[in-house]
Amino acid sequence: MKKDIHPDYTKTTITCVCGNVIETCSTKKDLHVEICSACHPFFTGKQKLVDTAGRVERFNRKYGDYRKTQADKKEK
Repeated sequence: MKKDIHPDYTKTTITCVCGNVIETCSTKKDLHVEICSACHPFFTGKQKLVDTAGRVERFNRKYGDYRKTQADKKEK
């Protein structure tokens, strides 16, 4: 392998928004992530709504609440 072309592989910490800190090795210094294995719905078994850039609010504004429309139809 050629010398002086490979990045340094050092110890780093990965910090999640939930507060979980993972120590590992990487070519990056420190990483900050939004979702980790401690708070990801797949690993925890709990449903968590992850809203990126207001997509849920935009959907609700556009299509409204489904339950309200079903209740209105039953009343008529």
